[in-house]
Amino acid sequence: MKKVLVTGADGFIGSHLTEELIKRGYDVRAFVLYNSFNSWGWLDTIPKGIKSNLDVFSGDIRDLHSVKKAMSGCDSVFHLAALISIPYSYVSPDSYVDTNMKGTLNILQAANELGVEKVVHTSTSEVYGSAEFVPITEKHPLNGQSPYSATKIGADQLAMSFYNSFNTPITILRPFNTYGPRQSARAIIPTIITQLSADKQILDLGSLYPTRDFSYVLDTVNGFITVYESDKTVGEVINCGSDYEISIGDLAKKIANIVGIKIDIRTDDIRIRPKKSEVQRLWSDNKKLLQLTKFKPSISLDDGLKRTIDWFSYDENIKHYKSHIYNV
Repeated sequence: MKKVLVTGADGFIGSHLTEELIKRGYDVRAFVLYNSFNSWGWLDTIPKGIKSNLDVFSGDIRDLHSVKKAMSGCDSVFHLAALISIPYSYVSPDSYVDTNMKGTLNILQAANELGVEKVVHTSTSEVYGSAEFVPITEKHPLNGQSPYSATKIGADQLAMSFYNSFNTPITILRPFNTYGPRQSARAIIPTIITQLSADKQILDLGSLYPTRDFSYVLDTVNGFITVYESDKTVGEVINCGSDYEISIGDLAKKIANIVGIKIDIRTDDIRIRPKKSEVQRLWSDNKKLLQLTKFKPSISLDDGLKRTIDWFSYDENIKHYKSHIYNV
């Protein structure tokens, strides 16, 4: 099988993608962020039989030499490495430019120079901003309502510029809100579950009215692999969501019902985005993904939430989380 590089392999979606690619027989090089603890992030927790097949490269996506060395000998690249927390992008926007834009530029330059067969670049539904129409198609205007989303718009445009200028084989996959095991508590679903696991009956949340389109992580991972394996996706921007929206308030109630706990919800001001920065509505139109690849998600929100809650129910997993601290 092809040798593929996965950047951000130590993260939430990246670790699941790496695991699934190995299960399918791919030769995977996992690009993880260098650290003095020799930690591979979530890859440290995957089954030993899968981990033994890993080729791990520790480096920094912001360093072109590091990126070229990691990509050398690889046929294709799944580029997931990014800073993703919206609240932290208000605090340190410069680091988002370095990681999300400069890091993507490094991937594109290395891919172009080394002649890789395909780059699957990861976008985000946040680039759309609050929906002007729903469901949101790939033709929806882009609106950077946070430094994070602005840098992801910039990264997407860089990727398409390399396709248009140098014929670099680029596919941009634009996942909507992905959730599941291993997700950071900076995201809403782990925030709710970890607070419930600490026997809190009054949940501290931000705004309850925005709606989001949630996909279970294995659906998102299968979306990545499907667009990679299709010849029809080169030069395309493709949404990947569930084609279903739910408000944050209703989501919290749904999770509490599954767990079997009655809750009250308290608005915590520190968790609320600046008014003009809050994205009020996201709902994916999946028609393009279906037309190009025949792929559609298969895991319902209820099923995915039950799987996620089950994972968080194990002490070995929940120990990674601090439910009493707001995770920026």
